[in-house]
Amino acid sequence: MKARLLGLVLVCCRGFLAAADLPAADGWQRGSLEDAKLAPARFQALEAAVQSGELKKIQSVLVVRDGKLVYERYFNGADAGTLMDVRSASKTVTSILVGIAIDRGMLPGVEAKILPFFPEKRPLANPDPRKEQITVEDFLTMSSLLECDDWNDQSRGNEEKMYIIEDWVKFTLDLPIKGFAPWATRPKDSPYGRSFSYCTAGVFVLGQVVAKAAKVPVDRFAAETLFGPLGIRGATWPYSPLDLAQTGGGLRLASADYAKLGQLFLDGGSWAGKRVVSEAWVRESVKPHVRIDADTEYGYLWWLRSFGPKEKPHTAWAMQGNGGNKIVVLPALRMVVVVTSNNYNTRGMHEQTDRIVNDFVLGALEP
Repeated sequence: MKARLLGLVLVCCRGFLAAADLPAADGWQRGSLEDAKLAPARFQALEAAVQSGELKKIQSVLVVRDGKLVYERYFNGADAGTLMDVRSASKTVTSILVGIAIDRGMLPGVEAKILPFFPEKRPLANPDPRKEQITVEDFLTMSSLLECDDWNDQSRGNEEKMYIIEDWVKFTLDLPIKGFAPWATRPKDSPYGRSFSYCTAGVFVLGQVVAKAAKVPVDRFAAETLFGPLGIRGATWPYSPLDLAQTGGGLRLASADYAKLGQLFLDGGSWAGKRVVSEAWVRESVKPHVRIDADTEYGYLWWLRSFGPKEKPHTAWAMQGNGGNKIVVLPALRMVVVVTSNNYNTRGMHEQTDRIVNDFVLGALEP
């Protein structure tokens, strides 16, 4: 009798352990900071800094290591169900969708020309033969020759000027070719042969290229080919006046779902053992294609830089948006860090997030 009872206990225990290893309803396996070799004291200090107001307007901090969600905290009224507006950090989703469309043979490749997808937008304002040569890769790398610069309030292509126009695609394609001031570096003199100019309008057009190639609206394409396989539900897009999904920013997902996108790339384009986007696309996306400044390069809508101490930097790929929103992938550490914040249009917003990653998360690494 005792032996039978002991056997039942062992069976029950095995069942309990197996259940603990199964992913939760959100698709994540959980782990502990200790198992991830991260010092809990640093995360306690992080929480104290948020609660005291030293770190301002932080909504969530999540850490994934070795495929397990080991830290997940929400602040200032947010919770696991809050759909986070990470602003331009969601531009990277558009890059992933381009990759899926190429993988499926819908797009011939990054060398595909943009204008043939939009014959209905002709004739173009500011005609120039160089417009005919603008490619998908030019918009993926923020390096087209269109006069479009969100970091310059005077730019004709500044996104704020696009929002008051009904047809955002035509707005973009009608922009003039930019000139280069004497102090500006021309593409032929730049690393990788490209000159960076931050352009939300181009990323919106990329979304419509995907829609044209797939013959379905881009938000539906995302739901079927990316969000569905990752178990992402409730994605909320902003829309243009013509009811087209704004793929240039503002996509709202839960923080844990944004972490999935980072993990997808950390795992070479697969999620839960299933291929979502090709490993070749992942490699090409996080390879530098244009230089931004001495510390930062840019891939296919991925920011490429390092975090951590200067004497021991950690290479990272990042999705990044206004407010200090960042999804940071640290491949050598097998780690994804998500920081969401509504510090929009605030000086020091990105520096604050960098401090969270550097001082609290990487500062918790065991020597």
